[in-house]
Amino acid sequence: MKYAVVDKPSIEDLVHTFYGHVRADPYIGPIFDQVIGDRWDGHLQTMVNFWSSVMLTSGLYKGTPMAKHLALTQVEPAHFDRWLDLFRQTTSELFEADIAHEFMVRAERIAESFKLGMFHHADQFKIVTATP
Repeated sequence: MKYAVVDKPSIEDLVHTFYGHVRADPYIGPIFDQVIGDRWDGHLQTMVNFWSSVMLTSGLYKGTPMAKHLALTQVEPAHFDRWLDLFRQTTSELFEADIAHEFMVRAERIAESFKLGMFHHADQFKIVTATP
């Protein structure tokens, strides 16, 4: 039976199930394992707090995710697409359709924000001004 509400237990299940899929994925799993190493328990708790803050406005997450992601030089835009595919799969597995949709709206915004912040820097744009 799928979750009909978002609460801390359903978010914990989502995070643990999702990162199980991530770790098994041949495309993005190795990146996560390289970066997180043996600190998975802490990372999972951080992600529970993050999604609890996003979905329940709990305020449990205190961090700067963009700064952490900017340091990941091996990440490419396509990695975020795969992350979204796995997240969509997991939310669809675990939640009723309307709730899965709400998770995905937020996840897509987050992924887009990271992609913009990591790969589309202001110094890459040439500003052209007209001369009289």
